[in-house]
Formats: sequence, structure tokens, C-alpha cells
Amino acid sequence: MKNKFFKIVAITLIFLTVLYIYEPQSEVMKTANRYNAFAPRTLYWGSTGDDVRKVQDKLLRWKYYDGGVDGVYGARTYRAVMRFQQKNGLNPDGIVGSSTASAMGISTSSAPGSTQGINANADEYLLARTIHGEARGEPYIGKVAVAAVVLNRTKSPSFPNSTAGVVYQPLAFTAVADGQINLTPNKDAINAARDAINGWDPTNGCLYYWNPVTATSKWIWSRTVTLKIGKHWFGL
Repeated sequence: MKNKFFKIVAITLIFLTVLYIYEPQSEVMKTANRYNAFAPRTLYWGSTGDDVRKVQDKLLRWKYYDGGVDGVYGARTYRAVMRFQQKNGLNPDGIVGSSTASAMGISTSSAPGSTQGINANADEYLLARTIHGEARGEPYIGKVAVAAVVLNRTKSPSFPNSTAGVVYQPLAFTAVADGQINLTPNKDAINAARDAINGWDPTNGCLYYWNPVTATSKWIWSRTVTLKIGKHWFGL
């Protein structure tokens, strides 16, 4: 009886431990699924595949594009999309989201982590993905600060005026270039994105951040540093 009792206690403890470990991830996945359900794929510099070919084919026939229909979203495709957007009264951010795709008369395939249009949920989740890709190892306030920089850029005339436009601006963020933007964000990243959208800006208006240890751009050192959080420096 004694051994049976201890066996029951051990099984109960293992069950509770597993539940504790996996429940937070379960909530994150529920959040991700809620944002991503039926979301069309957003195309941007670096995207590849049949959806990009559709865009290139349309733009080539309409004489906005002068490259090959190769399914690779590069500089020529980016500029062609911008020309199409300017001509058709769309936000000229060089990104094929739902509005631009609709204006072209095409539909893109569903893809996890996609964002469509400009709405609170899509912006929040895209910010969370950006935070997770750019600042996973940073303190919580540093995560909020990264999101705040993105939002500050949307308000600056020097940058695109949408969250997606800022995040997917060519060569702007390492996480987009190396694909980490597509990782599923954790709960901290989602909460940090929400805090930034709700107005928390630990940077007081900064437009740039960088890691001085890994930064390769010489130009970034011309920025005025206003504060340091974790491994990141923030400036104007």
C-alpha cells in the first residue's frame, strides 16, 4: 500500500509539472492561431514562390516590371510594386498585402505569421514576431523598446507609415533578412507588443537601435545614442 501511495503521488507530480511547462506555450499557440487563421500571405523583399510569380507576371504585363518572372522578390519587384501602388492610390510601401493583392486581382496562399491590411491584431502579432526575432534575449523593457522603435518609425516622414512597411523595409531588420521574423513569438513578445501599441515607449521617441558588438553598418554610428537597454543601444 505504501509503495502504491508513493507511485500515485509521483505520477500526480509528473502530470502537474508537464501541465505547468506546456500550458503557457499552449496559450501562445492559441494566440498565434487566432491571428493567423485564414490570413493570406504577405509578400515582401526576400519572398519566393508561386505567389511572387503571380505578382511579377501581372506587373510585367502592365509594364510596371522589367525583370524575369522568377518567383524571387528582389529590388526590381519591390520598385515595380511601389510604382503600381503609387499609380493606384495605395500606400507605396513595396509590400503586397491584402489591399495591393486585391487591386492586382490576385489571391495569395495562406501562410503562418502572415499579416493583412492594417489592423490592431495584425500589427500586434507582427510586432511580436519582430520582437521575438530581434530581441529574444533582452529584458522585457528592451523588448517593448524594440517595438516602440518600429511604431515611432511609422510616425516619421523618413519611414513607411505602416507597421508592415517599416518591418519589411529592405535591409531594415536582421530578423527579416535571416528569417527569424517567421518564428512563433512567445508570451513575453506578445505582451511587449501590446504594451508598445498601448503607448509605452521606453525610448522616448528613438528611431534606431543596434547592438554595438554585432553592428556592421558604419552609418549607424553616426546616430546619437540616448539610452542603452540590455545589449541594445537606442538613438536618433
